[in-house]
Amino acid sequence: MTDRFYLWTVGCQMNQADSEKLATGFLRTGMRAVDRPERADIVVVNTCSVRQHAEDRAYSKLGRLKQLKQERPSLKIAVMGCMVGIKTDDLQKRFPYVDVFARPQQFGPIMELAKGPGEDLGGEFWPSVFAVPDGPTAFVPVVHGCNKFCTYCIVPYRRGRERSRPMDEVIREVAYLAANGVAEVTLLGQTVEAYGHDLEDKPDIGDLMRELSAIEQIQRIRFLTSYPKDMTHRILEAVAALPKVMECFSLPVQAGSDAVLESMRRGYTKAEYLEKLAEVRQLMPSAGITTDVIVGYPGETEADFIETCELVQQVRFDKVHIAAYSPRPGTIAWRKLDDDVSASEKADRLHRLEAIENRISLELNETYLGTIQPVLVEGVRGDQPYGRTRTGKLVHLDAPARPGQTVDVRIDHAGPYALRGAPVDALALV
Repeated sequence: MTDRFYLWTVGCQMNQADSEKLATGFLRTGMRAVDRPERADIVVVNTCSVRQHAEDRAYSKLGRLKQLKQERPSLKIAVMGCMVGIKTDDLQKRFPYVDVFARPQQFGPIMELAKGPGEDLGGEFWPSVFAVPDGPTAFVPVVHGCNKFCTYCIVPYRRGRERSRPMDEVIREVAYLAANGVAEVTLLGQTVEAYGHDLEDKPDIGDLMRELSAIEQIQRIRFLTSYPKDMTHRILEAVAALPKVMECFSLPVQAGSDAVLESMRRGYTKAEYLEKLAEVRQLMPSAGITTDVIVGYPGETEADFIETCELVQQVRFDKVHIAAYSPRPGTIAWRKLDDDVSASEKADRLHRLEAIENRISLELNETYLGTIQPVLVEGVRGDQPYGRTRTGKLVHLDAPARPGQTVDVRIDHAGPYALRGAPVDALALV
């Protein structure tokens, strides 16, 4: 009998949302979660293949599970997520002790492994299953897959083409979350502004935000990840006009060199990217903007890298998520381009760009000193509550506060990664 499950997850917010939904499916059948694989009847490893480091972590976890399976042959092991492709022959040869391999959102085979054929949960996205929230914030996938096929990215091959969830289904899920204590939802998509392109009435993410804003208990709405070509003026106007939608954007640029952008097949030039940023800042001058950058992409010269550094210094992003290029088997870059930037050069470029990014982030965060910021308390680490501003800044609070509260905080300390401050009205937190 399979009564106890253990879920291990690595990767993006979409993976986290998938794991939470699968856990809810397990709970509906009467199973219970345990905190260690040694106590479980079934272990699910939810993987990511966007970076080599994420794959290495999954391989390490599976290596430890091999010994556990040898000690207890009745243990069931499932692997899901972006490491699982259409063909699983290589994974099956490497990990013959794994019972089931399932692609992202392919929950059925795992449920059958755990409990046998069971109830019909409504099709591809399990529309009748909503994850049980464990705090005041929640991730809500609204569009799955990606049509962009950037040369370095494995996601379209693992998660498939863009598929939007019907608007009424998303509204039902957010209403359910709100009724169970969630105050903030983050709408997820690999390219979130692609939402609705494939639906009959062609709604956009702004239309969805308008509907979700009507749910009284929801205080804040976030969204990620953005793609410049999908971010229309109509969507930006909706973000600017809706009080519950946060003025924070995750807008990956990936490189500051047009030659590299073209090789990556990103679909825009540096000038076009800057025009989109100017449009955002014209409508929302104080918006928080973060980005992603890859250094050491095949063919990237020192001059190309310098252009990326200059772009980061020009734009002054609130945060830059920097990664060294790692070849992803099956991608266009892996098939057609030589990984010709040495590991040492990649590391050097990463550290040089990090130094620029940290300096800018500190300078931007110091502008918050002495200001009062409304902070939605998301949780408590140790004895210190934490939350975020409307522009996405992480804030640590120097006084007790309950998760779910929105607290006015006077900022008195700024670092490159976070802010810290005290509530203006401590009595209101009691």
